[in-house]
Amino acid sequence: MQSDLVVQASAGDHAAFSQLAGASIGGLYRIAHLILRDGDLANDAVQNALIAAWQDIRGLRDPSRFDAWLPRLTVRACYRVARTQRHRASREVELMPMHELPSGDDDQRLLAVRDQLERGFRRLSTEERSVLVLHYYLDLPLAEAADIMGIPLGTMKSRLNRATHALRAALDAQDRASVVSNGGIA
Repeated sequence: MQSDLVVQASAGDHAAFSQLAGASIGGLYRIAHLILRDGDLANDAVQNALIAAWQDIRGLRDPSRFDAWLPRLTVRACYRVARTQRHRASREVELMPMHELPSGDDDQRLLAVRDQLERGFRRLSTEERSVLVLHYYLDLPLAEAADIMGIPLGTMKSRLNRATHALRAALDAQDRASVVSNGGIA
């Protein structure tokens, strides 16, 4: 069914492409948001990816590869959006509304760990976040994640290794900074 829609969209059928985009947009947004860490930027990246998909769908030789091709376009769009955003970078802190704060000790610990991971994740480059999102969040095998990023498997493995070490280093740096700021000795 989806291959038929891809063939129809390749022939210029707007309705077929709309169906394909509608079925994919939620997953694309999750990928973009995890990579860019900003809802508005994620929306921009997904929009750019869908525009690129519509413009380039005629070049897609194998309709069954559409599901791998569209996330690849999204990751590349995230790179472009992040690159342009770096020039206008400003630091903002997203605050969770009070009614969304969890209650209870376990929830507070979970919130603290989530906040620590979020701060560590923000310190990573877009490329580092991309490989972590594709492999750990989307649970893609390394070969498929490498295909989506358009890189060889060995490169994907080394980037994942570097990203994992960078995240650990960012979390360790936060721990040291919190010990120093709380009056402890680093």
